[in-house]
Amino acid sequence: MSFDGFEAPLKARLRLFVIGVLVFSLFSTLFGRLWYMQVMSNADYTQAATQNHTRQVLVPAPRGTIVDSQGRTLVGNRVSLVITVDRSVLAKLPESQQNVVIVRLAKVLGQKPRDLKARTMLCGEPGASKPPACWNGTPYQPIPVAKDVNEQVAIEVMERREDFPGVAAESQTLRAYPSPLKMNAAHILGYLSPITTEELDDLEKAGQDSVPHRSDLVGRAGVERTYDKLLRGSPGVKDVIVDAVGYTTGVRKQTAPVPGATLVTTIDARIQASVEAQLRTAIMTARKQYDKITKRKYVADSGAAVVMDTKTGRIVAMASYPTYDPGVWVGGITQRELDALYSTKSGTPLVSRAVQGQLAPGSTFKPITTAAAMGAGYSTKTRLDCSSYFEVGNRRFKNYESASYGMIGFDQALALSCDTFFYRIAYALWLKEGGNSSDVSTRDPLVEMAQKFGLGKPTGVDLPGEVSGRIADRKWKKQYYDSQKDYYCKLADNPPAGTSAFLKQFSREFCVDGYKYRAGDAVNFAIGQGDTTLTPLQLATVYSALSNGGTLYSPRVVQSWIGANGKPHEIKPKVNSKLPVSAATLRYIDRSLKETVKTGTAAWKFNGFPVDQVQIRAKTGTAEVYGKQTTSWMASYTDRYAVVMMISQAGTGSGAGGEAVRKIYETLYNIKPTPPAEQPKQPTP
Repeated sequence: MSFDGFEAPLKARLRLFVIGVLVFSLFSTLFGRLWYMQVMSNADYTQAATQNHTRQVLVPAPRGTIVDSQGRTLVGNRVSLVITVDRSVLAKLPESQQNVVIVRLAKVLGQKPRDLKARTMLCGEPGASKPPACWNGTPYQPIPVAKDVNEQVAIEVMERREDFPGVAAESQTLRAYPSPLKMNAAHILGYLSPITTEELDDLEKAGQDSVPHRSDLVGRAGVERTYDKLLRGSPGVKDVIVDAVGYTTGVRKQTAPVPGATLVTTIDARIQASVEAQLRTAIMTARKQYDKITKRKYVADSGAAVVMDTKTGRIVAMASYPTYDPGVWVGGITQRELDALYSTKSGTPLVSRAVQGQLAPGSTFKPITTAAAMGAGYSTKTRLDCSSYFEVGNRRFKNYESASYGMIGFDQALALSCDTFFYRIAYALWLKEGGNSSDVSTRDPLVEMAQKFGLGKPTGVDLPGEVSGRIADRKWKKQYYDSQKDYYCKLADNPPAGTSAFLKQFSREFCVDGYKYRAGDAVNFAIGQGDTTLTPLQLATVYSALSNGGTLYSPRVVQSWIGANGKPHEIKPKVNSKLPVSAATLRYIDRSLKETVKTGTAAWKFNGFPVDQVQIRAKTGTAEVYGKQTTSWMASYTDRYAVVMMISQAGTGSGAGGEAVRKIYETLYNIKPTPPAEQPKQPTP
């Protein structure tokens, strides 16, 4: 019997069964996978989808305030009406309509359409300008294009939303400078400006924590810079929902920012206001005085004053002239305003003369010379001739402020500021320690003492940009010679037309042996002349050390800070070093400097002042500068405060700064001013 007729249908049914099993398996796998994705992995995919259409936007933290030692606000925050443009909304419009909106908004704000458009462009994109003209922040938050707008402008924008899509008016906080008691303190406080992309890259490469955000303002000077991290606080985070094109459609969640810390400075606004006023008055007065040497009025181009607490090193007041309004940086600064701050014609107001002005100290240096001499064999019994001049080789070094007083001791030499007394000491020590020797390691007691007093290096003040000053010793002179030899040798061989006879002679001598530390260098060093320079702040630390018994403090302008939780953190005074000067020598110098305001070079400015109740020790200084008028210095102290004033190209120390320093002490000790009629005339040297 044949089964061929049954085999074909059987094979067909078998094939259908196999195909059915395969199809069933495929569908089972597909449905199983769908079930797994929708049920088992729902949370994971939901999170991934959410992350795909959310972006994080940082919410800036309110910057911390800065107050004076009495709690007066020096820098705070104020509310400002700001016009913003949302790029995500504007980008939905055709380009032609975008331009219409920009032109329309620019007219309302009183800006040029080109400038307004530049503000809405991201820094780094094609055609964008550099910060602050472009937007350095995230594209997912509204961009501020105008600040401090009046209410009428804000109302006009809000009422005509159909004409200004993506444009809004909102309140933002900006830096405010209340100027209590009309004080300024710009060089202490500093200012803010946007961080640059290059700076951000450098910070990230350095691996620093708490890196600012792209849209952050950061401190550029003063305590705003030194304590920027504390003042900046921590930003909040806002998750904004964006669509596939990147347009913002809503907010998913956000966390609040943590405000910056409150800085408590050592500045007393009452004293600061007085110091600023007296410095400016002294400069304006000096400009009216006639300089008999140069046959013209004094230029009095700049100056500085420092008041320091001698027991802690904390700065009570510090002023620099010319100064500027720190509020000029708020909301962006124009190029014209920026040029004025850097302009030499306006006196480069951004430079703080208190910590960056390097000038010869003149006779205010003499207490250091006295301390060195006492440690090198001289004593309180030493008597030297205060002659009208001292001859070194074929050059006569004259007294500047004092007359000829015959044989005197250190006490009178300090009070009367006798130059020739100190010339003799410096010359004798120069001969003893090597004379014209070109060995840069030759010992020099005067140089060593200047270094012990902290000169030639920064004081360590908590302000940026401090300079070190210069001690012009043998080592420095050799280095200077090596760097300038080619220039002066060329000048000596082929001087240009109009070169002065002095410069020709100097060039010839310098080219031959300018590396030698001559007797003239030594005697100039002893009275704070020549190439030695220091800052008013450095001199304030020197006189503070004379006041407190020999402790050199690192100056401070911030004494504590208070965190967002209200907890205070004190910044304790820092001691740099102790002077290697005996207590007996310090007491002798102290007694000698008391005579300066009683019978010495500053007595004519302190007539009627209660010097027995408020015992002021002082030293005047008149530093000669080649090609310029003399620099006026007055350095002083009491048991509690050191007061130093410097005015460039203003005349004698007491003549230009004496009255101003007196009035600062009257403010410090609440002394009623003496009537002007009782002020005597300046004595003739």
